[in-house]
Amino acid sequence: MHSATTLTESSRPTVADFHRVNRGGGLFSESVSQWLGAVFALVAQRLGLKPTALTIMNLVLGLAASATVVALADRVAAGEVPAWAVGLVALVGWQVAYALDCADGQLARVTGQGSPAGARVDVLCDVAAQIALVTALGTVAVAQRPGTPVWLVAAFAGTWMVNLVTSVMQAGPNAASMVTSTSLPVRLAKLVRDYGAVIFVAGLVLTFVPALTFWVVVAFTVVNGGFLLASIAFSARASLR
Repeated sequence: MHSATTLTESSRPTVADFHRVNRGGGLFSESVSQWLGAVFALVAQRLGLKPTALTIMNLVLGLAASATVVALADRVAAGEVPAWAVGLVALVGWQVAYALDCADGQLARVTGQGSPAGARVDVLCDVAAQIALVTALGTVAVAQRPGTPVWLVAAFAGTWMVNLVTSVMQAGPNAASMVTSTSLPVRLAKLVRDYGAVIFVAGLVLTFVPALTFWVVVAFTVVNGGFLLASIAFSARASLR
């Protein structure tokens, strides 16, 4: 079995070797996105690509999928362009982009190519890709339901970043979890904050029932906003002990 962090010239890592060093993300991400990411990492290693190359691919693909949704949102709402075609672009594009995001870290850890600069690029590209995704969902919500309040779209965009911020905080030495149980019922409940699962649901909605995008925006504003408040209370309580 290969080491999780080193790779000699003669080593031939497998998909399982790459998946073994994944950083989780939730039940869906670990079962789907991280495995697909391991395949991408293996291919990249065989081609001699650097982890940052996968990071940039993630950014480009994520931006392209979101830009397509934004550009065609009004035409989809007007019935001029089939929703399923645009939705599939989003569904597939976002999933593959996220798998590439999983792959860059796996490749860096297995091949020992990780660096502070690479980690910064990864976070910055994640921010850019998620801004584009939120813009896409907000645009569709407004196109499908013109009366959508501006404050709701703003709150949705702001609270969406809670996932990214808390993920970065969890990577440090002072990380802590409000719910430490790894039981199946708990992991199923946590799917609502599993990025891979969330963008999968969002892609399905855009493909089959784009009119429900408004309610996707409402639901995730409530979920992420609630998690933010709970996290503040959890951290404040710990700091006052």
